[in-house]
Amino acid sequence: MGYVAVKGGTLAIEESIKRLKYERLKKGTVLECARIEGGMRALIDQVMSEGSLYSETLAAIAIKQAEGSPEEAVFLLKAYRSTLPRKHYSCTVESTDMFVERRISASFKNIPGGQILGAAHDYTLRLIDFALQDETDEGAVRWLNRFESEKSGIDVQGADLDNLPKVLDVLRNEGLLLPCGDNDREPDDVTKESVQFPTSRSQRLQILTGGQTGAVTSLGYAALRSFGALHPTVGELRVGNLPIYVGSLLGEGQAEEDYYYIGDIKVTEAETIFPVTVQKENGRKEIEFGIGYGMCYGQNETKAIAMSILDRCLESGDAGYPVYDEEFVLLHINSVESTGFISHLKLPHYVTFRSELDSVRKTRKGKGTVGEDEGERP
Repeated sequence: MGYVAVKGGTLAIEESIKRLKYERLKKGTVLECARIEGGMRALIDQVMSEGSLYSETLAAIAIKQAEGSPEEAVFLLKAYRSTLPRKHYSCTVESTDMFVERRISASFKNIPGGQILGAAHDYTLRLIDFALQDETDEGAVRWLNRFESEKSGIDVQGADLDNLPKVLDVLRNEGLLLPCGDNDREPDDVTKESVQFPTSRSQRLQILTGGQTGAVTSLGYAALRSFGALHPTVGELRVGNLPIYVGSLLGEGQAEEDYYYIGDIKVTEAETIFPVTVQKENGRKEIEFGIGYGMCYGQNETKAIAMSILDRCLESGDAGYPVYDEEFVLLHINSVESTGFISHLKLPHYVTFRSELDSVRKTRKGKGTVGEDEGERP
């Protein structure tokens, strides 16, 4: 593309940046990052997921700097992540080790360990609570104290929350799930190597979990509504904390005591079930179940479920629908790529547009529809 230099551009840009800061501060108040962390949990989780960097503090700073724009905050977080050295690789995480805060199944009413509703907007009335206008720090502390005292008086009985069995094991034990062998191949790292098509499943899952929440949700909805007409059932949706361990610098063959616990991360995991017709011997057909999988940082349930739908679509690879095409899906859910490419249209395109404009004028002139006065043209 052709661009032209603009005289005085540096001064104009500096003034634009000043104006941007003015717009953030013009009401004379400063939004504290700690308040963003405390009161914008869903936005924090979304930005961490799309930015592929788990840090609530950094996400809060990015949100403040971006004035609440998720796309800009994700851009800032990804740019920062690209400057960080990679000192360790974490050990493989088993989701069965999750300390569960919320766990539901739409497939079975009674599941081992029980349904755990946890914190969710699903059961609230979608009515604006105007009382929040008068909410104070002192009132919040009083409410928390009452909540803690009420919780301490409840006798909780049931399964161990950090060792709950997986719901889909019920179907596995009956042989109703499609067989899935262990794959111990080292995952491909999309942050270190450019993606080449066809992709591996590890690459697809990495791109999906870091994809723009709205884009992943929209494409998952498209698969449900018409493009493939998939209608899965949520086998299990769980939200909780996973322990993360890293090894020492000794390399492979380390003893268990050489691994170090560095903290927990909150994640959302979704396993969805799809009926699949399987061709058996002698032309006989049977219906079994396939699985779609999704996992992302924080509590982001809609994205995790939509991700599991797209995972199933891309595993099937039916070329008849766009949501089954890995290039179509994976290349269009990247927040930075999509936002950046659309935003670049705001940059000067004077030369290319002038060329198009001249072509249009010549075409119209040949039809006798353009006046002779060239001075009226911009």
